Amino acid sequence: MPEADNGLIWATGTGAPINCRAAVAFGVDDLRTTDVVVAAPKAGEVRLKVVANALCHTDIYTLEGSDPEGLFPSILGHEAGTIVESVGEGVTSVKPGDKVIPCYTPQCREADCIFCASPKTNLCPKIRGTQGQGTMPDGTTRFKSADGTPLAHFMGCSTFAEYTVVAEISCAKISDDADLEKVCMLGCGVATGWGAAWKTADVEEGASVAVFGLGAVGLAVIQAAKIRGARRIFAIDLNDYKKAIAEEFGATDFLNPSDEDTPIQQRLVETTQWGVDYTFDCTGNTEVMRAALEAAHRGWGVSVMIGVAAAGQEISTRPFQLVTGRTWKGTAFGGFNSRDEVPPLVDQVLSGELPIDAYVTHRLNGVENTLGAVDALHGGDCLRAVVSY
Repeated sequence: MPEADNGLIWATGTGAPINCRAAVAFGVDDLRTTDVVVAAPKAGEVRLKVVANALCHTDIYTLEGSDPEGLFPSILGHEAGTIVESVGEGVTSVKPGDKVIPCYTPQCREADCIFCASPKTNLCPKIRGTQGQGTMPDGTTRFKSADGTPLAHFMGCSTFAEYTVVAEISCAKISDDADLEKVCMLGCGVATGWGAAWKTADVEEGASVAVFGLGAVGLAVIQAAKIRGARRIFAIDLNDYKKAIAEEFGATDFLNPSDEDTPIQQRLVETTQWGVDYTFDCTGNTEVMRAALEAAHRGWGVSVMIGVAAAGQEISTRPFQLVTGRTWKGTAFGGFNSRDEVPPLVDQVLSGELPIDAYVTHRLNGVENTLGAVDALHGGDCLRAVVSY
């Protein structure tokens, strides 16, 4: 196959497989770079050249064995900037050469999909069943190792590989001017934080906000709340060094629960008299989820769960917390409809309306350095580690 810019192997129309490198999760905490074979896309599918991949805590969550749907061996990764290499039969929304952000929350747009038709949700179920089983919609995989062993897909994306195959309905076509090494973050974390504040909670001007957990998602919530004009934004984390970065993103107050003599929710209620208008859990810790709810304002407070809890975990609180007017909500991908709403977000990044450079704290080159990105994310001072392929 002929090569083009960025090492992209263009489609030849032969449906030939591509041999490339990928970071394969062979088991719990067993991530190794190896040669893989990526099959041609079938009907309704798209093969993508991955240009850059940002590591997300959900990848780590699965790699460490906490994901109840986690499968091995598999190719993880779901936060990437890509270029279309080839398309399968019937694909019309993208073509070879288009820039795409693959999205784990698809959008089929079909007339009979009550989820895509509703403004209340972004949870299109069209391919959810097979996506959770680590396969493409036809129940098979497009990946295999050099010895022929099938490799599972992950979240419908599998971007820890130089090439991947995804469903057309998972492809958000973005501007040709987009820098894929930056906007890759809009495939999950940063976009999720923005959407949690703007769509799920719909924070309004003058509101008070509390954000628990100051990783990239939490900081994105703070950024979004500041843009909406929130008057007071509490940033809450166990690491004091997060205070400075939180303030840069727009936080007005920083609290470290380990420094408090009383539960953090009690401190927030005492500080604000009745609680905080909007609270957000970005930790995945069920005790923190409870604290966030109980810190919400009596009568109208809304608490949004963004973090994903480990397998088998359950949430709890006293029913009185809800009877007295608090609302407990969850969000996936910030409520954004991927194919319709990610491209405008990219346009806002390009125009300078939504700055995102500060989220990238580590840059690495080559799929073989994916493990280095994992180590960086474990280090505590990493917001997003971006690996360019």
